[in-house]
Amino acid sequence: MVQCQKLFYKTSHMQRPKSRADVVPFIPLHDTENTAAEGLNPGRLGHVQVLYEDNHLLVLSKPACVPTVPDSSKDMSLLDWGRIYLKKTRNKPGNVFLGVVHRLDRPVSGIVCLAVTSKAASRLSKTLRTHRMSKTYLALTEKRPPSEHGVLEHILKKNNAKNIVRIISPGITKTPGKLARTAWKLLETKEDIYLLELKPETGRPHQLRVQCAAMGCPLMGDVKYGAKAPLPDASIGLHAHKLEFLHPVRKEGLSLSTPPPDSGPWRTFTYSKIIGMRTKN
Repeated sequence: MVQCQKLFYKTSHMQRPKSRADVVPFIPLHDTENTAAEGLNPGRLGHVQVLYEDNHLLVLSKPACVPTVPDSSKDMSLLDWGRIYLKKTRNKPGNVFLGVVHRLDRPVSGIVCLAVTSKAASRLSKTLRTHRMSKTYLALTEKRPPSEHGVLEHILKKNNAKNIVRIISPGITKTPGKLARTAWKLLETKEDIYLLELKPETGRPHQLRVQCAAMGCPLMGDVKYGAKAPLPDASIGLHAHKLEFLHPVRKEGLSLSTPPPDSGPWRTFTYSKIIGMRTKN
């Protein structure tokens, strides 16, 4: 099992992650060339970190408020950044292939795995379809959960026109919804903020956001699903913390994780006591 617990590690092509002494610095999103020529706006998008890479995978940490894929805003997406990064670091001419295996909502931060080859993209898509990629999220809410742990199970249906997901009862609409299932547990409580661990067993749009709201615990800043106020940076209290899956080509286990942002309400918690990642200053 290859582990990259700090998610600062970067590998040369087809190598294992380097030692803890080999730290990859933050790479500013706006420090890439040709963004203006491509009609992209780097804006206030902060930094992207390369967490792991080889000939088949590029694993990045997405800052909150960065789109995973291009959208109508013309803001630079994580996919745009990844393509420019591969062009520069691997001297690739012309268009660069980079496959999106899964996505994070724009206001969510955390780990995203991209496929550098079509073979890797196809195999990772199958891994997701067959529920063999484990995802762990951290979430913040100001509402006390009903218990210490549990499993959330709902039928969800998305209104694409309004970009919102609702819980429905079976048979209530002509178009059926889809089952969503998430295991959760309370990790810690401080200053009337509750830190949750969420493990989705399905991958529906807005799944964690709407299910936490249904539990009576809307995520901090997520006004779309019941939070009382937005966060100052327009993010929400949801962070993709860990991915665990089998490498699509080498067939060895990968366990990759990244700590939450060191800003906003996340600073309330001392992460070293919870997930062994970081100590509050």
